[in-house]
Amino acid sequence: MFKISHHVLKILAAFVWYTGGFVLVLKGSSLLLEARAIKPDLLWPWLIVVGALLLGGVKARYLFSRSCRKNLARIDALTEPKLWQFFRPGFFLALALMIATGATLSRLAAGYYVPLLVVALLDLSIGIALLASSIIFWKSQPVPQTHNSPISQ
Repeated sequence: MFKISHHVLKILAAFVWYTGGFVLVLKGSSLLLEARAIKPDLLWPWLIVVGALLLGGVKARYLFSRSCRKNLARIDALTEPKLWQFFRPGFFLALALMIATGATLSRLAAGYYVPLLVVALLDLSIGIALLASSIIFWKSQPVPQTHNSPISQ
């Protein structure tokens, strides 16, 4: 019961990865716009964007890509994959903690220029790293050879 193909698990993992990346880029951009509204004449938001691109690229290359590869290898090693196994249970716990921490930081930063920039840098760099490292999902995805349903019976 609840058996599923390795390919579908990889698609679910990529979906969560992409969703996190897009949400963080949107959230970080929103925080930058809020900071810019507070002090529109300063160039700091643009420097934050450049910094986020650089930090995100480094994180993607040396941390997130490795994490993607390890998770994909773990999925391939599953003998009877189940729907909920696209990430380890600890990942879901860490994800919930990161979401709660990010929401709290954003609330605390609201209305304050420098904290908005710091949280925006954090969100944007992680979002960029997630999106940039997502190429690993595409490189490792074989095209399914069968015409059967991806969900096993």
